[in-house]
Amino acid sequence: MASSTLSFLSSLPLQHTFTSNFKTSSQFPNKTSPFIIFAQQKIKKTRKIILKEDIVNIGKKGDLLNVRAGFFRNFLFPSGKAEIVTPAILKEMKIEEERIEAEKLRVKEEAQQLALLFETTGGFKVKRKGGKGKQIFGSVTAQDLVDIIKSQLQREVDKRIVTLPEIRETGEYIAELKLHPEVTAKVRVFVSAN
Repeated sequence: MASSTLSFLSSLPLQHTFTSNFKTSSQFPNKTSPFIIFAQQKIKKTRKIILKEDIVNIGKKGDLLNVRAGFFRNFLFPSGKAEIVTPAILKEMKIEEERIEAEKLRVKEEAQQLALLFETTGGFKVKRKGGKGKQIFGSVTAQDLVDIIKSQLQREVDKRIVTLPEIRETGEYIAELKLHPEVTAKVRVFVSAN
């Protein structure tokens, strides 16, 4: 019997080990005794990359991603859509981000100065042919306000950034000029009849 136990144990793979203790050499391992199996998982190899252009369902230009090595080696690298991240590239990206942030800040400051100029102007006067009472013929449009701003302040303003209430009567109105996503100037518009 002892030889059958040894042959049974020697036939097991090396990765399996029993943790039960044998009381005598004639007993087989207890079915309830735990044993440990060491299994080795396949390692997923990834590469840290930076995208050179927008790729649908993956990311946008400049994104740092971890992708499978095969995907990078077989698709992204040969097509020139990505490159492996290096310290030099990271430094270059950081400098570029700082430059972009500085440019955004400069544009915002310019918009704030322009908003201050519009708000301190006092108001813009629009003359229209009058009708009964306070009514005017036609209405005052964003293009009318843009033309007046151009003639009084010599500033080019796009009519798409101008928000006007519906103006069909004489009086004072407030128009909004969205100069920047975070900067809006409010200007007064005085409508009078001829």
